[in-house]
Amino acid sequence: MKIPYFSWLFLIPICSLFVSFGTFVVSGQCLGDQRSYLLELKNSLKFNSALSIKLVRWNESVDCCLWEGVTCSEEGRAIGLNLFNESITAGLDNSSSLFSLQYLENLNLAYNCFNSPIPMEFRKLKNLSYLNLSNAFLAGQIPNSISSLTRLVTLDLSTLNFLAHSMLKLEDPNLAMLIQNLSELKELYLDGVNISVQGYEWCQALPSSLPNLRVLSMSGCSLSGPFEFSLSKLQSLSIISIYNNPFNAPVPEFFANFTNLTSLELSSCGLNGTFPKKIFQIQTLQKLDLSNNDLLQGSLPEFLSNGSLRSLLLGLTNFSGTLPNSISNLTMLSRIDLSFCNFSGSIPSSMANLTQLVYLDMSSNNFTGPIPSLSMAKNLTQMYLLRNHLTGKIDSLNWKDLLNLVNLELSHNSLEGNIPVSLFSLPSLQILRLSNNHFSGQLNEFSNVSSCQLKTLDLSSNHLEGPIPMSIFELQGIQELLLSSNKFNGSLQLNVIHQLRNLFDLDLSYNSLLIEYNGTSSSLSSFSHVTKLKLASCKLKIFPDFLVNLSNLTVLDLSNNQIHGEIPNWIWKFSNLLHLDLSFNQLLMTREGPLLDLSSLIVLGFLDVHSNQLEGELPALPPYATYLDFSMNNFNSAIPDSIGDSLFFARFFSISSNKFHGFIPQSLCNATYLQVLNLSNNTLNGTIPQCIIQMSETLGVLDVRRNKLSGTISDTFHDNCGLQTLNLNGNRLRGMVPRSLANCINLDVFDIGNNYIEDAFPCYLKNISKLRVLVLRSNKFYGSIDCGGTNINWPMLRIVDLASNKFSGQLQIKSFSMEAMLDDEDNDQPMLNYIQYKVFQLSQYYYQDAITVTSKGQDLELVKILTVFTSIDVSCNNLEGPIPEKIGELKSLYVLNLSHNSFTDSIPPSLGKLSHLESLDLSSNKLTGAIPMQLADGLGFLSVLNLSFNQLVGQIPQIKQFATFLDTSYEGNKGLCGFPLNVECKYDEPGSLPPTFEETQSKSWIWTDWNYIIVVGPLMYWKRWRIRYYRHVDDILIKIYPQLNL
Repeated sequence: MKIPYFSWLFLIPICSLFVSFGTFVVSGQCLGDQRSYLLELKNSLKFNSALSIKLVRWNESVDCCLWEGVTCSEEGRAIGLNLFNESITAGLDNSSSLFSLQYLENLNLAYNCFNSPIPMEFRKLKNLSYLNLSNAFLAGQIPNSISSLTRLVTLDLSTLNFLAHSMLKLEDPNLAMLIQNLSELKELYLDGVNISVQGYEWCQALPSSLPNLRVLSMSGCSLSGPFEFSLSKLQSLSIISIYNNPFNAPVPEFFANFTNLTSLELSSCGLNGTFPKKIFQIQTLQKLDLSNNDLLQGSLPEFLSNGSLRSLLLGLTNFSGTLPNSISNLTMLSRIDLSFCNFSGSIPSSMANLTQLVYLDMSSNNFTGPIPSLSMAKNLTQMYLLRNHLTGKIDSLNWKDLLNLVNLELSHNSLEGNIPVSLFSLPSLQILRLSNNHFSGQLNEFSNVSSCQLKTLDLSSNHLEGPIPMSIFELQGIQELLLSSNKFNGSLQLNVIHQLRNLFDLDLSYNSLLIEYNGTSSSLSSFSHVTKLKLASCKLKIFPDFLVNLSNLTVLDLSNNQIHGEIPNWIWKFSNLLHLDLSFNQLLMTREGPLLDLSSLIVLGFLDVHSNQLEGELPALPPYATYLDFSMNNFNSAIPDSIGDSLFFARFFSISSNKFHGFIPQSLCNATYLQVLNLSNNTLNGTIPQCIIQMSETLGVLDVRRNKLSGTISDTFHDNCGLQTLNLNGNRLRGMVPRSLANCINLDVFDIGNNYIEDAFPCYLKNISKLRVLVLRSNKFYGSIDCGGTNINWPMLRIVDLASNKFSGQLQIKSFSMEAMLDDEDNDQPMLNYIQYKVFQLSQYYYQDAITVTSKGQDLELVKILTVFTSIDVSCNNLEGPIPEKIGELKSLYVLNLSHNSFTDSIPPSLGKLSHLESLDLSSNKLTGAIPMQLADGLGFLSVLNLSFNQLVGQIPQIKQFATFLDTSYEGNKGLCGFPLNVECKYDEPGSLPPTFEETQSKSWIWTDWNYIIVVGPLMYWKRWRIRYYRHVDDILIKIYPQLNL
């Protein structure tokens, strides 16, 4: 897939030409009329004599049958004319003497620039058997006169896709009319001709008129599907090349009946359905190209022995399943492209027998297991296995035998072990990408550096350690050196880089390196060709002087260092700078104020200076920037009124966590491409401009939390609202939640907490099925939460905060569809992902959602919201009735706060099923009865418990985590007794529960092993020790008290 496309395009027609036209012989003496016609033709044609190699040599004193490009019969008549690629730009029309050469059998005018229609007078050349007018810049309707050339065996009117502006078309006559008399035709090339016919038309026209057709080449002709069965009559077909047509149909089974088929090209055709396996088993098939049909499904069959297949191209399809071991039967395979499919399982070790392999691309699949040795494929040049789940080591794969290997890409897998030094000794290797794996250990020095051809070395995001080997800095041809995100340590003198005179991309970020350099800025003058330099987290304390000389820089990343002081003026003079990241330093505003005007940086697209100490006014912005982050500084001015005029191309704009004040400028609405607008944590006042709400079609994130904004929220959310995050928390907003917010069906996070909103529960949002976070805390919401019994479809909901409102009635959990809280993550084993908004689809830049939740009795700001974190907080309302048993089904719940309501009845034992619960607050209600033993037995991760100020009775359970809580967890319950309260249980008192055997032993254990409790108890508040304690406490008790082992 990565071999240059144009090289193949030009190779095929040229080779075809040699086969079809290169065998003409010169015989006979040129007849006078033939000589006259040819000379007249030469004189009428306009061509570039400097580029011509045939016409320019036609000499009147030489027999015309000896002229280059001319072939004569024994009688001296011109029967062949080859003016291929003669740089002809005009002169082909109906008056041309070409049409007087009526004995012509072979005519090739391909690859010229006639810039005219095909003349009608071609009808005079009735002896033609070969006609090639391909890529000759002929345009318009193909004339009906071509259909009168009944002796044609080969017709080529094709046009390359990038010459589409000179496209030929078939309308009147249509395809059927063009070929109706061409029964002798065996090869038809109409690539790039606009035919635009339905499947039943072209599928019927071809077999009815061309029964002997062997080559069908009609790519990019706007042919439609489906494939008609009548096409199966073309039993002589050897080559079918009809790629890049909108068939939008399945491939029929009868294609497997083309027993002479050698090449089938159907890429980029919108194919769907399941591909017939029998087609793979056509014994004569050498090339199969189904690539770029993302709806086409299928799997690979068991391959028969002695198959002829040489090219198997399935990239960008929906093929799946495993690779059969029998793939080794395809001993002629030289090119395999299975990239961007859904294959899984291991890569068969039998592939070692594919000795003819030249190109292998299996990237972006789900392959697992080790990489098999391909050392017998001596001609292998390209090997792409990136973005799979491959494991194991690679240092025993005999890389030294792959002497022709040019590209090796294994990045984004789970490979481990050492990186073999033998890779650096491969004489042809130019690109080596091993990033995003688990390679570890030291990278050893390697020899034969002078013969190494490496241009790209990417070892980033591994676990490599120790010093960077000096051999790397002797790779004279290296252009890209990417070593970031490893554990390389020690000091590195940047002076060693000066000898890498071809280097343009250097990334040493996120290691444990101490970057140093000796000498003046001029000592690294040879470093001036570098265009990308990333030294993030390299312990830099100042801007290195040598940067002054890097006038060609396009990317500079010095983030996460310890650079303090002013930003030097020379940075803003880099006229080619596209990407500048100075975030997470201690930078100040320059006294001379160049930062106040960045408008001269017309190519700067990415600017990140967040988390510094910049202050004063916001500078004039780069006019074409798409990403601008000024957050977490000390800017202390109003937002400029005209700021939106500088954000026309911006996708991301953040000035959060500064001291901006005043109104939100209306001009922000001019930033029509904006996806993320973050104005949070400032002191902005006034209202939210209505036009910003109306931007919700393109806006993905609107974050204005923690300001002083007032007024109501405009009810003008767009019908095609694209918002994923709307955070208005901590302002002074009034009124109701806009009903048009229901248009935002992709909403992930809705946080309107800590305002003055007065409204009922927002049941009209019930169909926003992607909602994960709902925060209505500290407003004036009222009424019930059950939406009148209507089901609420929030299957992804994980955080619900309705605290401190005026909700009343019973809590009706059953009407909520919250599948995400029902999942037991121990079974699903989720990866640690965060709720975030990706700014650019192919980049690493995100807006990170953040909210504040009450957990374990404290307000906790979740700067990153884990997708597995779940919380329900309905505290401080007027809810009543029993606690719903259904809450016990929410097995993934971490935090549950029902405090300060009027819940009655007993605590449901089903809450003991919340095995991941870490914080439970049921305080200040009217709960009665005993504390269920199921709670103490099931809540093994509980670190905060508050049952205070209820009407609970009986003995406090003394097992597992319940044995660690303080008396404040139970105070205000006059009927409770036992540790940690200073109230002894009297089991003969009315209302007290009789002691069970376990309770008796638990109480005895407390008295007899008090020292153990003193030691272990405090450790329970340390999560790591707590988990260990939970796992082993029962074993410990049984050893101390064997009678417990019943």
